[in-house]
Amino acid sequence: MRHFGHIAPEVRQRLFHQEPCAFTADSPARLLSAALGATLYSPATRPRLADDIVKQAANGVVSMVLCLEDSIDDADVGAGEDNLVRQFADLAGRPGAEPPLLFIRVRTPEQIPDLVRRLGPSVRLLSGFVLPKFTEERGVPFLEALATAEKACGQRLFAMPVLESPELLYRESRVETLEGISRAVDKYRDRVLALRLGVTDFCSSYGLRRAPDMTAYDVQIVASVIADVVNMLGRADGTGFTVTGPVWEYFRVPERMFKPQLRQSPFLQMQAVELREKLIEHAMDGLLREISLDQANGLLGKTCIHPSHVLPVHALSVVSHEEFSDAQDILRPERGGGGVLRSAYTNKMNEVKPHRAWAERTLLRAEVFGVANEDVGFVELLAAGIPG
Repeated sequence: MRHFGHIAPEVRQRLFHQEPCAFTADSPARLLSAALGATLYSPATRPRLADDIVKQAANGVVSMVLCLEDSIDDADVGAGEDNLVRQFADLAGRPGAEPPLLFIRVRTPEQIPDLVRRLGPSVRLLSGFVLPKFTEERGVPFLEALATAEKACGQRLFAMPVLESPELLYRESRVETLEGISRAVDKYRDRVLALRLGVTDFCSSYGLRRAPDMTAYDVQIVASVIADVVNMLGRADGTGFTVTGPVWEYFRVPERMFKPQLRQSPFLQMQAVELREKLIEHAMDGLLREISLDQANGLLGKTCIHPSHVLPVHALSVVSHEEFSDAQDILRPERGGGGVLRSAYTNKMNEVKPHRAWAERTLLRAEVFGVANEDVGFVELLAAGIPG
């Protein structure tokens, strides 16, 4: 699989100075953690889940989470597990099918070895598990269960803990909780692919919900948690982990608000259509702003609950030609002693030592998402990737 692999080779050649690399579920963890991109969540109870997975892979999705937790009713957990076993078997029996990286979001540690056993040979399609409401106390049993399941099936399985517990949000317990999480994930470092942020749960603790024109960073109590998570768990000194961006909840402007206008004059019909287009653009602006702020705050990739979010995340993850040029200049071997140089674009200062970690991260992102040609921007990448 590769990012933008669903578009024609000749189109990729036109768009990219350096095309995204190919990777598989067996690629090194460092590469996979950067390549997760827009991780699309789907309830595990969907009756045609195998078809959905194939369809989304064909549309450019490279990682999916099949959820047995908050997205389904408590009474449906057993049915969801049974459905996953059937759908994995269906998917494994399709010749030539290349699914995305697949993860299962569980509720309890006991589900991990049980599901691995029940999946049987189709477990080869599974990349790992998403661990909810992760703290040191609750998380270690999940990680121990993962290690046991991995040993039983003989296959590498990753964990993606979700940081979403009230203890992490509350000021009086935040540092202690983060220190505990750090101890837990460091002990199982080889199995932790990325840390995911559960911002909806953070908002829930205070009865908050951000509007479509507001990002997670506009909700100050949420922004403070993101900052502290990156501060303690996302460092670029070799101790940190990939931290992914929070979910964007909005994907459609309700149609019913336009129905009264559409029953009136043609002039008002036109006004309603124009209003709808503006509101959709406004909602998209919020998503695009949040993706940009994710990256500016040290996050990579994003939790997504609708396929329409995937392409914007990927398009904004592509490294610009200017960024690539700066990163290459900073990392040239002859620059090892430090110093300051004018960028090749002659519009900024590149200071070798302070900008080195940024340059290394940028080149890793360039490897998995590619480098745009000098005259190619977000709009061209977005338009080229739209299915059909």
